[in-house]
Amino acid sequence: MVDRVLVPVDDSPLSSRALEFALAEHADAEIVALHVIDYIETSYGGRAMLGWEELETRARERSEAILADARERAESHDIELTTVSKIGRPERVVVDYVEAHDIDLVVIGSHGRSIVERVLLGSVAETVARRSSVPVTLVR
Repeated sequence: MVDRVLVPVDDSPLSSRALEFALAEHADAEIVALHVIDYIETSYGGRAMLGWEELETRARERSEAILADARERAESHDIELTTVSKIGRPERVVVDYVEAHDIDLVVIGSHGRSIVERVLLGSVAETVARRSSVPVTLVR
């Protein structure tokens, strides 16, 4: 039985598909949308141009907007969604969240990259699938 589903969200179409899949397939479960703020990805150029405080403010505002959109999508399915924002490397935060919060399933969007692309670019979804202690559904 799947009681708690974690859906990592960002502003990508794949993330939206993963959330829609979870809402449709696991409507009876508690669904948690998690957005991870990854300062490492955006901080180098942004910090130099905007300063650390402005960068942090913008990142938190963007995170809240992403989570607000996720809540609206859930409301259209008559589902109340739990939303969480965390800071860190997405793959680590997702796996750690699973362990700390009794999650039964992760539903995550995946680009379906080739082996060469995954080696060169990495893949959050692939890393989560390999390291997660619970089943992971990849949505393309």
